[in-house]
Order: sequence, then C-alpha cells, then structure tokens
Amino acid sequence: MLYSIENHSLETNAAPAATDEDLMVAVSGGDQHALEVLYRRHYAHLKAIVLRVIHDDGLADDLLQEIFMEVWRLADRYSAEKGLALGWLITLSRRRAIDRLRKLQAYGRVEEKLQKEVQQEPEMTRHDVEHDLAQNDLREVLRKIIATLPPAQQQAVDLAFYQGMSQREIAAHTSIPLGTIKTRLELGVRKIGGALREVLGESAPIPAAFAK
Repeated sequence: MLYSIENHSLETNAAPAATDEDLMVAVSGGDQHALEVLYRRHYAHLKAIVLRVIHDDGLADDLLQEIFMEVWRLADRYSAEKGLALGWLITLSRRRAIDRLRKLQAYGRVEEKLQKEVQQEPEMTRHDVEHDLAQNDLREVLRKIIATLPPAQQQAVDLAFYQGMSQREIAAHTSIPLGTIKTRLELGVRKIGGALREVLGESAPIPAAFAK
C-alpha cells in the first residue's frame, strides 16, 4: 500500500505539517501530492541556488521542473540516515545547475566554432550567412534543432560534439554497441544539417560537421 500524505494527514490543519523526511518517504512510495508539497515548500530556496549558477530566470524554472521529476524517480535512493532531505535536494539542484551551465558553455563553444567556419567561406556567400546569423541567435537555433531529435540521438550528438568523445568512447561510456552509436550519430547529424539548411537557406554554406 502506498504511503499517502493525504491518508496519514501529514499536511492538514488537524495535524503537524509533515517533515521533509516524511514527504520523501511518501514520494518514494508513489505519492504525487507529497512531491507537490515539497515543491511548494522549497521552490524559492532551490531556485535561488540554481540562479546563482545559471543566471537565467526562465532556464531556472525549467530546470527546477526537471529536478523535481528526478526527485520523483530517485526518491527511493534518499536515506534520512545520510542527512536531511533539504540537504539532498540542495545538492541535487546544485549539481544539475552546474551540469546545465556546462552544457550551455558547450553550446557557446560550438557557436563560436561554427561562426569561424562561416567566416572562412567566400566573401559573397559569407555575407548572406552573416545576414541570417544576424536574424537568428545560432545558439538558440542549434538548441532547438537538437531538442527535436529523439533522446538517443540527442545523447550521441551531445557526447560527440559537446563533450568531444569519439564513437568508441561513447560506446564504452554508454554500454551501447559501436554500430548503434554510429547509426545514431549519422542520423542525428543528417537531421541537424537538414534543419540548418532550412534556417540558413539551401545556398548557404553548412558547417562541415553537419554537411552530410
């Protein structure tokens, strides 16, 4: 039987408010209401922690949604014997914020690399591309394109282009056969190249990494 917050009156006027530790036990048992209580109770505090790292209000809100989905999935790994639930939430939030910052920085490096490649193209075509780039933030364009890929292809592209892993390293890191990794990368790169052509125009030079 699920350990329900509502059934045990842990968050009602008739009984003392449930502790964070009680709520984590309930979440591990599948109680969505307990997760909502934790979210409302600690949203402001955790958002402040995330904002210290990524400095973007909208991204912080999105990341907090992801963090609490992870809390839902990993609640059974929490143990009160190892510390307070709030400390666990803070640690998880800080780690995920740092992970997101690193990914954003990686996008920035890719943007810079792509812009350098564009600058090396012939002057006439470069003028057209620079005009398009002036209308579109390349970082946001890439982020949106990659977000449309299936999760497996997103992972392969992220590890290859943003974390600099070879195909063999990705296969070892993910415990996925090398042939599968090659296929995912090929499909992902092909889709990104096609999407970039739609954004930049068929006549515009596509960065070598995605010109397949």
